[in-house]
This record gives sequence, C-alpha cells and structure tokens, in this order.
Amino acid sequence: MQLWKFNGGVHVDGHKRISSEQAIVQAKIPKLLILPLLQHLGVPTEPIVSIGERVLAGQVIARCRGENQDSLMSAPIHASTSGTVLAIEAREVPHPSGLTAMCIIIETDGKDEWIARQPLEHYQQLDPNLVRRHIAQAGVVGLGGAGFPTHIKLKPQGINTLIINGAECEPYITCDDRLMQERPLDVITGAEIMRHVLGGAKRGIIAVEDNKPEAYEALQDALEHTAIQGWELIKIPTLYPSGGARQLIRILLGIEIGRSQQSSEFGIVMHNIETARAVYRAVQRGRPLVSRVVTITGDGVERPQNLEVLLGTPMSELLEACGRKADLERVVMGGGMMGFALSSDEMPVIKTTNCLIAHRAASIEPPAPALPCIRCGACELSCPLNLLPQQLYWYARAKDFKKVQEYNIFDCIECGCCAYVCPSNLPLVDYYRYAKAEVREINQENKKAEQAKRRYEFHQLRAEREKQAREARHQQVPVAEVSSEVVAPEVLAEMDESARKKALIQAMLAKKAKPPES
Repeated sequence: MQLWKFNGGVHVDGHKRISSEQAIVQAKIPKLLILPLLQHLGVPTEPIVSIGERVLAGQVIARCRGENQDSLMSAPIHASTSGTVLAIEAREVPHPSGLTAMCIIIETDGKDEWIARQPLEHYQQLDPNLVRRHIAQAGVVGLGGAGFPTHIKLKPQGINTLIINGAECEPYITCDDRLMQERPLDVITGAEIMRHVLGGAKRGIIAVEDNKPEAYEALQDALEHTAIQGWELIKIPTLYPSGGARQLIRILLGIEIGRSQQSSEFGIVMHNIETARAVYRAVQRGRPLVSRVVTITGDGVERPQNLEVLLGTPMSELLEACGRKADLERVVMGGGMMGFALSSDEMPVIKTTNCLIAHRAASIEPPAPALPCIRCGACELSCPLNLLPQQLYWYARAKDFKKVQEYNIFDCIECGCCAYVCPSNLPLVDYYRYAKAEVREINQENKKAEQAKRRYEFHQLRAEREKQAREARHQQVPVAEVSSEVVAPEVLAEMDESARKKALIQAMLAKKAKPPES
C-alpha cells in the first residue's frame, strides 16, 4: 500500500523498552477511589448518589442531565468497584491548570461486587443506534488522551473509513503496544463493533508503527485466525507525531485535513487501540469503562511496567506497586513530549491517564538557558501543521493576541517538535499555551461584556415600555365618571391635551377627597 508523508516531524528517543517487555499486571484494589465528575471533553456530570450510600462495581454514580444520553457531549461515571460513598468534594485532579474539581470519594470494601451486567449478544443483528446507545451508557471515551465521548464519533452519517490508531508515537508510553500484543482479538472485535455502528464502513484500517513488530505480528495472527474480515493492517514509519489524527490520515490516505475541518467531512473516523478494547468490553462483556491500562515508567521506579488500573486509583499507590524510589522527584502524566508535571502523586487515575513517568532528582536536568532566536527556521521545518512557530513566538512574547490568532495559533497541537529542535532552547510551547489562555480569557471577557450590554439594552427597552404603558393608562381615565361632578364633558372637549389631563386628575382627587355618604 502506498504511504504518504506529512510535513515536519522529528525522530525522538522513544524509551519504549523500559516498560514494554513485561506483561500487563492487574493492580490491586485501592482503599479509596477518587472519581472526578469530569473525565472527558464536553459537559460535566452530576452526582446521582449520596454520601453514605453503598455502590457496586459498574453502577452509574454520575451522569449529565438530559433525556437522550446517547446524544449528549458527555459520558457517565461508574463506580470502579464496590464500596461506600464517603464524600463528594473538591480534590486535586490531573490537569495542566493544577486546579481542583468535584469528585466522588468511595471507600472500597475489597469485595468487588458487580451490578448485573447486560452484554449485547449477537450485536451484528441489532440496530446500530441501539449499540451506540449501549456504548454511550458504558461511559466510553477516547482513551488516547483526548477524552472525546466515543458515541459522538460513532454517528454514521457519511463515514466510509474507520482507522484504529496503533501508532503510539509519544515517548515512554507502551500501554497500547502491550494491549495489541496481549489482547489483539479484543482490539479487533471492538473495532468491528465500531464498524457496525458506523453502518458498516467500507474500509477498516489498523495502523501500527514499525517499532512495534511484536504488536504487528500479534494483530496479523489474530486477523488470520478469526472470522472477522475486511481489515487492513498497515505498518507505518516511526516518526513523531505520526499518531496525531491529521498526520496519520495524511500517511495512510494522502488526505490533508485543513484548518477548521474535521475528518468526518472526508468520511473518516479515527479511534484509539484502548478505546476499541473498551468498546469490546462494553458490548460483549457488559462492562462499562471502570479500568484501563496505564504505563508506569521512568527511572523513579524499580519495576517499570503496564498495569490494569481501576479508575480513581491514587497514583501514589501505582508508584508504590512499581517500587517507588526514595529520590523520586517529579511525576509526569502523559508522554515525554506532550505530558505535564503533576503537583502531587495523590491525584487519581482518570479515563485519559495513559502514562506516568517517574523521574529521579538526579535525572532531571535544569532547563538550558534560553538564547535569542537566530531565525534559523528549524521550528518551521519540524512543524507538522505547516504553521510559523517563529512568528507565533514573537507575537505571543509581544502579547499581540490579535496577530497570534491571525497566524492560527489554535491549530497548534502543542506537540513540542518546534521546541525539540530549537537551538536557542526557547520554550516555544509554553509561549503558545500562554497566548491561547490569554486569547480565551479575552474572548470570555468580551462575551461577558456583550451579555451585559444586551441585558442593559433589554432593561432600557423594558423601562421604556413600562413608561409608555403608564402614559397609556393615564390617557384612558374614564371621563364620564368624573366630568359630571367637576368639569362638563363639553368643556373637556374644548381643552388641549395637557389641560384635559390636569382637569381629570383634579377631578379624581376631588372624588377621592369627598366624604362618603352616610
């Protein structure tokens, strides 16, 4: 099959062998689960359990309000194991902002008692919308890091190509690699289920980087020994960020997804390896998304490996299970290029937690001093989105937020290629993140100002209408009731408007002041 190239990209040290050699291990049930109410892109969920309530594994404990759950940009949260709800409170959550968020705290009982599971047998014979609704109720989201609700991406309108992304190009991360090696049939079955939901997409592709030969062979063997047909298993060159959606589509299909465009406009949908397995477990096993595989790696632990982890497990327990070293200094969630450092290892594993990198103090090199930009153009050559990183840097530094938008800063996927090749050691991605945050803040303030303006204008309009209504009521004073006692109707008729109003007011006052008849 012909493959294409995308613009830019870099070759990085993958650090994959650190954790990819050992089989996946089931992590222990923690004493406490910390389950944030928002673990996906879209609308936050709301608790539907109360403090002191006992819950079972797989039970829905939070969901978004709305009748058609399968149409909401949201995903329910399930109890990862059985236990008792201790609290619903704000806790630190893994996010670059370092902010807190509302979480449901469950004290586990170690019994792992489940609700009655409801798998969909013979899904091929069922209406695709029914299967999609089942996936939505299972809380499945994109597990490659984005957290986009899966059922939203499984709407079948015009989709003819389904791509399963097994590139896993980020340094250090190997959870998808191990899944492809150990659970290839689960992945393939999940992919086939998604294909059914999409109305039988004509083309199915599973893409694997060529630095994962064991995973490729495992998938190839599974495809040869299963009744599932019509899938193309394609090996692609290892180049970061080949796992990006636009980049992988370019490699496989030669299609450029432009700015402000979605792959669905070209009839293409892409899902992650772990997401495919989650779909399989939801449909064939009746198991909602309550656990995932997480890579624990780095020189800060004795035994780097991949663990099957219950969502809500404190990260500190995973580090301890892998032999936490005494001089562990920093923990990064995500890969070596796009991951972010955590302020605490007591934060919970959430749906989008795919990797924890533990760094010892001795291995953390202080950042090299930033030097002036020499305008070498290396950043531009490495950018996979064909942006102008140098210009974005200058405008972000100058706080010219109008210009950064003109240069399409929100197209930047923050992959870090530009900073990786910069000979001046400029923290380019930090500048882009800063500029994006400022633009969002400005837009939010402008939105608030516009709303305040509309409220003021509405208030003024309402006040004017009330004034006009009062004047109309004054003009409608019944003349016949007062004129016969104070002013004759023929006299009123000869008065101008102002004099008539005064005469009527005086007549009304005189009538009210008149003592009642005995």
